[in-house]
Amino acid sequence: MVGRIGKVAVLGSGVMGSGIAAHLANIGIPTLLLDIVPRELTPAEEKKGLSLEDKVVRNRLAAESIKKLAKQKPAPLARKENASLIEAGNMTDDMERLSEVDWIIEVVVENLDIKKKVFEQVDAHRKPGSIVSSNTSGISIEAMAEGRSEDFRKHFLGTHFFNPPRYLKLLEVIRTKDTSDEVFNFIRTFGEDVLGKGVVEAKDTPNFIANRIGTYGLLVTVKEMVERGYSVGEVDSVTGPALGRPKSATFRTLDVVGLDTFLHVAKNVYDEVDGEEKEVFDPPAFMRDMAEKGWLGSKSGQGFYLKQKGEKGSEILELDYETMEYVPRKKLKSASVQKSKQAKSRADKMKALVYADDRAGELVWNILKPVLLYTAEKCYEVADSIYAVDNAMKWGFGWELGPFETWDAIGLEKSVQRMEEEGVEVPAWIKEMLDKGHTSFYKAYNEYYHNGEYVKADLNSKVINIKALKNDSSNIIVKNAGASLVDIGDDVAVLEFTSPNNSIGLDVLQMIGKAIDEVEKNYKGMVINNQGKNFCVGANLMMILMEAQDFNFPELDLVVRKFQDTMAKIRYSGKPIVAAPFGMTLGGGTEISLPAARIQASMETYMGLVEVGVGLIPGGGGNKELYLRQIEKLPEGAQIDLQAVANQVFETIAMAKVSTSAHEAVQHGFIRPQDSISMNGDHLLHDAKQTVLHLANQGYQPPERKKIPVVGETGYATMLLGAKQMQLSGYISDHDMKIAEKLAFTIAGGRVAKGTEVDEQYLLDIEREAFLSLVGEPKTQQRMAHMLQKGKPLRN
Repeated sequence: MVGRIGKVAVLGSGVMGSGIAAHLANIGIPTLLLDIVPRELTPAEEKKGLSLEDKVVRNRLAAESIKKLAKQKPAPLARKENASLIEAGNMTDDMERLSEVDWIIEVVVENLDIKKKVFEQVDAHRKPGSIVSSNTSGISIEAMAEGRSEDFRKHFLGTHFFNPPRYLKLLEVIRTKDTSDEVFNFIRTFGEDVLGKGVVEAKDTPNFIANRIGTYGLLVTVKEMVERGYSVGEVDSVTGPALGRPKSATFRTLDVVGLDTFLHVAKNVYDEVDGEEKEVFDPPAFMRDMAEKGWLGSKSGQGFYLKQKGEKGSEILELDYETMEYVPRKKLKSASVQKSKQAKSRADKMKALVYADDRAGELVWNILKPVLLYTAEKCYEVADSIYAVDNAMKWGFGWELGPFETWDAIGLEKSVQRMEEEGVEVPAWIKEMLDKGHTSFYKAYNEYYHNGEYVKADLNSKVINIKALKNDSSNIIVKNAGASLVDIGDDVAVLEFTSPNNSIGLDVLQMIGKAIDEVEKNYKGMVINNQGKNFCVGANLMMILMEAQDFNFPELDLVVRKFQDTMAKIRYSGKPIVAAPFGMTLGGGTEISLPAARIQASMETYMGLVEVGVGLIPGGGGNKELYLRQIEKLPEGAQIDLQAVANQVFETIAMAKVSTSAHEAVQHGFIRPQDSISMNGDHLLHDAKQTVLHLANQGYQPPERKKIPVVGETGYATMLLGAKQMQLSGYISDHDMKIAEKLAFTIAGGRVAKGTEVDEQYLLDIEREAFLSLVGEPKTQQRMAHMLQKGKPLRN
């Protein structure tokens, strides 16, 4: 009987194995990380007089992998302290300890014979009922289970994580003929609800779903590049965001993955197929030459690209695959590329390239056409539905649209007609689909074509899609240009930002006020959330700069007052308001979250009050809220060191600290112990809704308005000491010092005695005055303009 996963063992401590262990540790699951026993001592071990029998030597590989986790980028650990949940061991001395765990994940070398020997040992030591899985990227799951006990086979399956496990959403789950339904369903649910993954059932075929299609697409692109004489840089300039793919496009992606890994994955398919498909999976000679030279990509310092320092600073060169030399990077320039950039919708961007009669259009069509056809041909061989295939490519390769969604975007009928005119054979099931009058693979949200009809996807009940809810206009309670209030059921509403980049302007602030009024009358509570790329990257900087340059300070004063008043309305709402941030939650985005009754954050939430980067300080109450949080989290009756609190808040804001995870946001004081974290971003709105209902059912009461003790004038001077030293040492500019003075004065509570208790409005008035005075500074306006133009801070 499958129960819970209390402890896990990971066999193999390489990049993938240690990454999986880190992901489990981020969730809070203790993990035993095992690797082989080293065959020889290192010079450092010899110097210490150690032998191959010493435990520290025998566990070295796993222990070193755990240490490396703290230094890797992107960081596998949500906070460095999570590494304490991973215990190092080895696969000679510690196999008996497999009886302690509920799940054993094999991540050893991709060799069937070696894997079978490992599983023979696992079978001898595991406890009955424990789950065993392989993280193989393409070796047959069925073949690995041969010869194992009946209980092993019932509890065995493939669980293919994508690297890096913390960040890539896809988990392909592959069953054998003996895997019990109970085990499969448990891992599927556990993967979604606990691991936070997008789980796709894959069939036991070479490379499963995402690597099969993704590798084919990459090799087709390489072939087209070589045959038509494009450069590496030219290909990447049109196969990234223009096609709804990651910025890393084709060859930068290969550099990140590692050419050695890619060639191995390609060989998995090459060895199992024949005919034209086998030819595609045979990489060109120059790629094998790169591997022999050790030009593997990021891990080796060079691959398809090489970063080097030149006369004008660092520059990125691209590989000329004909001469095997690095040359200046090129980009494809054509009318279609420009047209694609100007198009607003994803579909229009893609059509601008796909149907263009120029060099860029020819490249895009010639690599997209075979990928779409191959995906359609192999779809039901590798998966059970087009929906599974699309999700695998989106979650595993970062595509904005899956292959079949892409086909819909460029026009199924039009593209098929062109393919047939070019003499290409289109899979029969697609022609039958078109003959029946079905001209798209998707009909509505999560409704896709399957076996002659449209069916609804079997979604996890924790997935709430705001866009789908808004398709029924009766769910829209009230809206304006900046935000919408939407009914999400059970007398709970969600406030969704709809402004460009979810920035905060007057329309958003007005909508927050209206939403709270509506919720206080007719609902149990409200969630602040949206399902864009980021929660909120702050206030409308362009609007602030334009008003400042026009010397319209009365208008700016009104806007800042409105912002402060609206945040206070969130804090003191009679109904619980839960902020559900994710992704970039910067500046005003953090200020909206801080006064909420609770925060339900996605694990991947990057919070920070970053206003100093544009020459300002927080203006929507963020200084006061962060200061209050530090005081409120102290035990009742405890002696408060006000100066320590003020110093911490000053440092966090002055250094524009941004959390690299929700766990780090707790350390920075943005998230409190009573707040919660969702591992699965798709479940974030559901989890926040449950928090609203819990608070409402407990008889929620807003916090009392209390006086706030401040450090005053002496505390102000103390905070500035460190900043002054940095200024004198040349680490910060005179303008940085001016910002620090305004910030310290605001946090200190002005020129009052230490320990003076002031009300919130007093602190907000000081904050507003400081904010407006900085907005009027020419150097601040230069910083704001630079951020808008360049997207990065100016240090003037």
